[in-house]
Amino acid sequence: MNFRYPYGHVLYRNLHLSYPLITHGKGAYLYDEKGKQYLDASSGAAVANIGHGVKEVAEAISSQAKKVGYLSGMQFTHQPVENLAEQLSKLLPLADGKVYFLTSGSEAIEASIKLARQYWVERGKEKKVRLISRDPSYHGNTLAALSVSAREHYKDIFRPLLQESTKIPAPYCYRCFCEQEYPDCQLKCAHELEKSIKKLGKETVSAFVTEVIGGASSGAAVPPPEYFPIVRQICDEHEVLLIVDEVMTGAGRTGKWLASQYFDFIPDIIVMGKGITGGYFPLSALAVEKNMVDYISKNDRNFLHAQTYAHHPVGCAAGSATLDFIEKNKLVERSSQTGLALMESLSPFISHPQVGDIRGKGLLLGVEFVKNKKSKAPFPRKKKYVEHLILKAMKRGLILWPNTGQADGINGDLILIAPPFTITQAEVERIYSYLGEILEEMKQIG
Repeated sequence: MNFRYPYGHVLYRNLHLSYPLITHGKGAYLYDEKGKQYLDASSGAAVANIGHGVKEVAEAISSQAKKVGYLSGMQFTHQPVENLAEQLSKLLPLADGKVYFLTSGSEAIEASIKLARQYWVERGKEKKVRLISRDPSYHGNTLAALSVSAREHYKDIFRPLLQESTKIPAPYCYRCFCEQEYPDCQLKCAHELEKSIKKLGKETVSAFVTEVIGGASSGAAVPPPEYFPIVRQICDEHEVLLIVDEVMTGAGRTGKWLASQYFDFIPDIIVMGKGITGGYFPLSALAVEKNMVDYISKNDRNFLHAQTYAHHPVGCAAGSATLDFIEKNKLVERSSQTGLALMESLSPFISHPQVGDIRGKGLLLGVEFVKNKKSKAPFPRKKKYVEHLILKAMKRGLILWPNTGQADGINGDLILIAPPFTITQAEVERIYSYLGEILEEMKQIG
């Protein structure tokens, strides 16, 4: 059967691609109907953190579904959601965290924006409605999440539907907006936040929405250590909430439970997703300190956000089993250790004429490609450099995650390498071997 548009009845995301049909997975590998093996070096979309085919999580899902498959969070609570909220709260840097569960990172970003708005309204600061975020960045595909993202090729035709938001330069040191090097830059990217708040008027700014370590949009760009302490201070001084998007970086992906833990600051709202169930069930979460919720409660109001599948019992059971599996197998520590080994194995590729930068933390690593290493000039988008690279990888049975546009909003090519935390040294070496072969072939695309 031909698994591509216009055949069959699936509306495929890519209308010009023929999709392999995967029948099963185990560990870091996926297998298609023809028996071909794929090394999942990106964990799908940096989701399958604990690997494929984990029976403990599958059994937890089955067990809960046999008891009750669905309950409305508007009508009932249940043991899976109580358990998971308690588990997560112990892992978060909040004195008394309250956790709200949804089904995607985009939904949780939307909910966090609404929570921030309601918080300010309940405090009598109704003018606080403006949002500030970073460029490059990505926070999701629903309308508010896309509005605060800086992914222009996703936004272009939907721009009339999007709300206005202010962007400041991300701490993307490889392409510093002020064309300086750390520490000579004096963290100008962080201080741009204060400039924007003053320009908008602090009485109008609700929140700063930010990734911690960049995701696909900036290819795992890691900010300098002082960046977030400066941002935290600016937010405090101007009464702006700090919302951190840990959808990709949370649940141990960067070698700590949250990427925030590298930078010595406490966010106001934490958004998570992807890895909290390892992809076995769609689940996301926002976490907030109790004292913020108290402002809503004391006015005899409720959190004005509800979705059909919020606090889903099967999803929460999957989350608890995933967290148990991560703890039992010390996978956060393993992410840190294996990440160092993976980074070391990739480091020789920096001498390749088309590799501009290799960066990241833990098992979230990015490789950025350039046409000219000295000027950092990207390949023209019409070359489709990273698309060719991904196809070569797929033919070899290597799955990588691509992104484009990070250089100037249109041009730029990079890949994320984000394998399951269970990856072995032999599999690290296999990634290195395949990527070396691919990069040698890519020299022909100049």
